[in-house]
Amino acid sequence: MRAGRAWIDACRPVAVAVNISALEFRDTNFLHNVCTALKESRLEPRYLELELTESVLMQHAESTASVLQALRDMGVQIAVDDFGTGYSSLSYLQKFPVDTLKVDQSFVHEITADPDSAPIVSAVISMGKSLKHRVIAEGVESREQLAFLQAQRCGEGQGYYFSPPVVAEQFAKLLKAGMSGTVLH
Repeated sequence: MRAGRAWIDACRPVAVAVNISALEFRDTNFLHNVCTALKESRLEPRYLELELTESVLMQHAESTASVLQALRDMGVQIAVDDFGTGYSSLSYLQKFPVDTLKVDQSFVHEITADPDSAPIVSAVISMGKSLKHRVIAEGVESREQLAFLQAQRCGEGQGYYFSPPVVAEQFAKLLKAGMSGTVLH
């Protein structure tokens, strides 16, 4: 998160997404640890997005809801990572304060190769938008995938088509150069 603060100081506001494991999320000090990290890094909570998989969200639903609400109250954003690969229950999308759905890369990889995958991706994008969630397509690797996602009005994507993973210093250079990164339209 320190890198995120440095990017904001040097360039422009940018969100920092952090994958959270089930072990981290279930730690009794999780909320305290998030608060401490935000304070030490001087990162505003609105620039922090915590990514949790569906399986993590669905374990102990009652305690999950209270932790997510506490994060929301702090101003932290919540993303469902690898959406579509975990539990099939969609009720948590209404039950939990979720901001973003990240369409799993396995679906994105297949949209141009398997005609059965395209309707799934379209449905997830449509559902996410109708629930007023940001929708991010993971694993975008080709111009054809990008064109499909743009046609479906998916707002954001990530993957090698845009850039391979880079270290914090290199990312700061990309920001300074004006690379938009993941915006699809």
